[in-house]
Amino acid sequence: MDEIPWRVFGTLGVALAVGLLIGLERGWHDRDAPEGQRVAGLRTFGLIGLLGGLCALLADAYGGVMLGLGFAGLAATLIVAHFKSSWRTEDYGITSEVASLATFALGAAAVAGHPAPAAAGAVITATLLGLKPELHAWLRRLDRQELIAALQLGLISVVVLPLLPDVGYGPGGALNPYALWWLVVLITAISFVGHFAIRVAGERRGLLFTGLAGGLASSTALTLSFARIGREHAALHPWLAIGVAVAASTMFLRMLVEVALVSPGLLAAAAPVLGTMALVGFGVAGAVLLRPRRAPDRPAGIEGTRPFQLKVALQFAAALAVIGVLSELAGRWLGDRGLYLLALLSGVADVDAITLSLARMTERGLSSEVAVRGMVIAAMTNTVVKSLMVVVIAGGRMAWQVALAAAAMIAGGGAALLLRLGIA
Repeated sequence: MDEIPWRVFGTLGVALAVGLLIGLERGWHDRDAPEGQRVAGLRTFGLIGLLGGLCALLADAYGGVMLGLGFAGLAATLIVAHFKSSWRTEDYGITSEVASLATFALGAAAVAGHPAPAAAGAVITATLLGLKPELHAWLRRLDRQELIAALQLGLISVVVLPLLPDVGYGPGGALNPYALWWLVVLITAISFVGHFAIRVAGERRGLLFTGLAGGLASSTALTLSFARIGREHAALHPWLAIGVAVAASTMFLRMLVEVALVSPGLLAAAAPVLGTMALVGFGVAGAVLLRPRRAPDRPAGIEGTRPFQLKVALQFAAALAVIGVLSELAGRWLGDRGLYLLALLSGVADVDAITLSLARMTERGLSSEVAVRGMVIAAMTNTVVKSLMVVVIAGGRMAWQVALAAAAMIAGGGAALLLRLGIA
């Protein structure tokens, strides 16, 4: 029995701390306002959090109506204070009032048996309040296409994904709607990160960061864009080659992320080979980068990757389904060689679909060695294709520098694969 009061005091302390944390941010935000002209400050928010905790404590003894009355009383007080304040200052924002209601709810949650979520909620609330300038600046930079893309990403992940059946159809159960769509969400989210990484970097980060972020989205698309620029700007060839090498190296890391998320047990087998290819690529890019030359600004004509479109997501889902079925059939009819041939053909255009398909197949019994070899074949094929794109479109120094980097990455991956197999 003696433990109960101390637990209550502890949760009330969390309720008070929740209010003080949020009040600290609000008090700092309104620190220049004259005394008595703020709706709530550090002390008031602390008391609101404590009030929420006390109302939850009373609700436990006398029923939930006590909590409802406390919340309603606070809301009425805030409404009156807001109208008087807005009439005097012509400031109609309600951020502090909503934060006050949230503080009450968090204080009540702390005493009701959820102190950790209440504390986390207080940190998130204070962070959102404190990041007002950054969030508003980000909104000003957000264009309509990015807004629609963000809403579409939420649609396919939060709305569509939970509705799909988690059951395998077709040969060997290769067509699992839930699993396929989850992979679509994964790839589109990675592409989304790459797009906004470029936006956050700004124009002055130049080609190096563009290559890194472009590798998260589509190293092939970035290579094509850089090759076209290289055809018109020969002076930029060394830097464009660095960007292509960095994007290609990032692609290998992206493949490892996909493997880790789909089949964590396969990561130990894939990491030495794909990781070696990434390290070699970054090493070659670093060697070129260390040569003394003036770093250019991001030249005109380089556009950041665009956020995904729903049509692209549907096309990727269809590609995943086709490759998933073909992988299953190739494994049945042609054995491991059939999977290697499919990986070779898939790698001409893309590595994500075959990587995800092979990773999923290991969960159904495919050998990890076969899966890794297929991934490496696809990665090497894609690397060769990107090199040929640069040779044909740009030529010059960019062509041989990219070809050198590609040869080094392929040689490094091949050596790592042979060492793993115990041949070398």
